[in-house]
Amino acid sequence: MMRIVQTAGWIECRRIDLYRTASAKSGIAEEKEMSDTASTGGRVYSERHDHILKIVIDNPAKKNSFSPEMMKQLSEAMTALHRDDTLWVGVLCANGSDFTAGLDMPKFFGPTATPTELPEDWIDPFGLRNQARKPIVTAVQGICFTVGIEIALAGDIVVAGDDSRFCQMESKRGIAPLGGAHFRYITRAGWGNAMYHLFLCDEFKAQEAYRIGLVQEVVPAGQQIERAMEIANIIASNAPLGIQITKEAARKFIEASEQAAITYVPKIRDRVLKSADAAEGIKSFVERRQAKFQGQ
Repeated sequence: MMRIVQTAGWIECRRIDLYRTASAKSGIAEEKEMSDTASTGGRVYSERHDHILKIVIDNPAKKNSFSPEMMKQLSEAMTALHRDDTLWVGVLCANGSDFTAGLDMPKFFGPTATPTELPEDWIDPFGLRNQARKPIVTAVQGICFTVGIEIALAGDIVVAGDDSRFCQMESKRGIAPLGGAHFRYITRAGWGNAMYHLFLCDEFKAQEAYRIGLVQEVVPAGQQIERAMEIANIIASNAPLGIQITKEAARKFIEASEQAAITYVPKIRDRVLKSADAAEGIKSFVERRQAKFQGQ
């Protein structure tokens, strides 16, 4: 069995530990955040449309932030897509005005968090341990931050509403984006564009994401899901085995370099997660001030 979002958890569990420490020192009660979070449910559900599996993130009251149960449901839906020979294409989308603000950290790593395990042969939503053999078209809108970008890039095609906002902000908080962004930005956008946004930790819009290749189409806000379904239907009109073999063969081209980037993470993660800068990043966030990093 695998702990839910194990790869992203390398970063997020350390972040929540730092958050607790900083909150205690700043006199900020974590219990209120925990109770607020607990009062709001969320789910990931799927709908079958002929040969297309539409997978929907549904937690709009929390900007579609993921709970452990939601991440398990996402993995389960992707696994169903992967295994069912009568499903040929997946569409990943979200209800509400935002795609996702990321992980609901207290639910993953807070004092009342309950670990959720995934079977080893289920599909990893971050595409680090494995990936679905069927094509996945992702529709995003509004906020698409951190792990939201990494999940979208673990798929194949991204359609963005023109109100989409992207930000890979981990290094702003003293840590690093090691859930797939550290190599998929490069394969999608090229070294210069990747480093530009990973180093600046800036927020950028749909047109910039399209310019650098993170997004394949930009449509008026509210039309992104419809367009993703249209693309999925076009893909599904082609020979399914031909499409699956195309994806399998194409992945062989980048597989070795991706695996090298994935296996290197355990060697470097503690250098950033246990650093003084990581502690300062979270402390400054809690205290709502500019971080003062020392490179230590």
